[in-house]
Amino acid sequence: MAKINYQKKPSNNKRGYKNVLFVALIVVIGIFIYAAYGQSSSLKEVPLSQVVSQANNGEIKKITIKGNELEVTPKGESQPTEKSYKEAGSTIYDQGLKQNVDGLEVNPQPDSNAGGVWLTLLTTIGPVILISLVLFLMLRSAQGQGNQALSFGKSKARLYGNEKDKVVFKDIAGSDEAKQDLEEVVEFLKFPKKFQGVGAKIPKGVLLVGPPGTGKTMLARAVAGEANVPFFSISGSEFVEMFVGVGASRVRDLFAKAKKNSPCIIFVDEIDAVGRRRGSGMGGGHDEREQTLNQILVEMDGFEQGQNVIVLAATNRADVLDPALLRPGRFDRRVNIGLPDRKDREAILKVHFAKKPLAKNVDVDALAAKTAGSSGADLANIANEAAIVAARHNRKEINQADVTAAFEKVAIGPERKSKVMSEKEKELTAYHEAGHAIVGHVLPDSDMVHKVTIIPRGGTGGVTWFIPPEDKSYHSVIEYKDVLARMLGGRIAEEVMYGPDRVTTGAGNDLQKAAELARDMVVNQGMGKKLRDQVFQVDEGMMIEKIVHERQYSDETAKIIDDEVESLISEAARRARMVIKANKNKLEALKDALLEKETVEAEEVIMLLKGASLPKEAALY
Repeated sequence: MAKINYQKKPSNNKRGYKNVLFVALIVVIGIFIYAAYGQSSSLKEVPLSQVVSQANNGEIKKITIKGNELEVTPKGESQPTEKSYKEAGSTIYDQGLKQNVDGLEVNPQPDSNAGGVWLTLLTTIGPVILISLVLFLMLRSAQGQGNQALSFGKSKARLYGNEKDKVVFKDIAGSDEAKQDLEEVVEFLKFPKKFQGVGAKIPKGVLLVGPPGTGKTMLARAVAGEANVPFFSISGSEFVEMFVGVGASRVRDLFAKAKKNSPCIIFVDEIDAVGRRRGSGMGGGHDEREQTLNQILVEMDGFEQGQNVIVLAATNRADVLDPALLRPGRFDRRVNIGLPDRKDREAILKVHFAKKPLAKNVDVDALAAKTAGSSGADLANIANEAAIVAARHNRKEINQADVTAAFEKVAIGPERKSKVMSEKEKELTAYHEAGHAIVGHVLPDSDMVHKVTIIPRGGTGGVTWFIPPEDKSYHSVIEYKDVLARMLGGRIAEEVMYGPDRVTTGAGNDLQKAAELARDMVVNQGMGKKLRDQVFQVDEGMMIEKIVHERQYSDETAKIIDDEVESLISEAARRARMVIKANKNKLEALKDALLEKETVEAEEVIMLLKGASLPKEAALY
């Protein structure tokens, strides 16, 4: 698939330069002040009469005269330690110093007012410059904040369309039906007069609905690339702010920009963040979100007509969107993008492996067969993980072992070989996983065993992995009952081998999934015995509806639902127990193989379980 070129944000270094300049100015002023006061501040000031008396007595080595200031260096010292001042217009000799005192050096220096001038400049002009600079920086900062405040209501949409590497439909593998639906949108954008000539109106909006990772955003960019029109991209959450009215202002600004660049496409990702159903009935609603949604509704189908702007939106929660957003005239079309089938998965894997060095033994078709239920993002992750595994082992090509390791890591988690298990725990785990495998192998409507391992992976102590032989769109009651029995096979194997009071917490996750499946069968699929063909599904997206409104069935019906779920779980446990007791020798054989090898592949599992029987009482027909 084509690469997405993200725009690099410009670095903001102006503020740093201003701070450095300000600090440098402070340092320079400090240096000047030190130069003016630093040297003289260490000299002790004494009366002139004392200096003259000490000089006449031969106690002074040198007197340096700088204007009216005298710097005195006593004998035994190399630097001046005292200072004094003479009267202006007179000499030191006029003050009583004898001529030609033995050992005394009088060193008159020309009077210089440079220090005083600099000091005067620093004390008068320096503060003015400093205050002016501070005010200037403050005004610039305030101006920047003002500009930011003025742009608060502006749209944050990114404009694409001038990239060299544009995404087109041929860059996207799979999703053929979705591409066909979107090709009409491309024709609307490229040849609008063709449709307007026969009275057809250009669709206002197209809603892309599908699970996460199925390529909704990439398909939207492909529409813009095929039509060669500008593409404004924004997330639904970027409209909503804490201030009421900002989101609506951003919507108006976005559509104004789009109309100036028409024909063009506006793409709103995760539109459910702003397009949720209004009027929840609690807390008055979120005024900002509702106002933003109202503005979107007006812009998409208001009084202004004839604008060649199409809105594409993506969501995986179409059930929570406001009905006004989904009516004709706004989102006229709905394109469902489902999980890829086997053929599409193979094409997607080939796209992701195209720029990676593959060894000849890599079977992409077999990998596509094993990845049922995976999205395009999952397949991209598998290809990337395979490259990482190959690089970690210093290989120049990706071989089949790397692909298998990557697939298992993504599907069931990484191996945790560092976890230390006692021999007793290993034996218990081996019985547990062998129980899953035997029940799943014997029951006719269960999936095939792919791998059994007692090496901890992810958050589990071991894994028995079942993979369906082909993609399935529908499941029967018998299939679900076999799956329930398979889920309980591990707990029942522990019970059979160690007794009912010796079962462990290792089956906690199995029991949870079995309870969820059994309740789903009764509540959502109408597969109960007493409540057959009745569903009691509650909209998962409307949690507030669950809290505010009463449930749609009585307490007596709720009790029947609980009894139905308990009956399904009990029946699954009974069937699993019969299978394991009838094939106890096979359970021991698979347990021994797991303790010896830790991981047993599908072919060996089939050989070990060859001849395993299905008790007549455990069959459903």
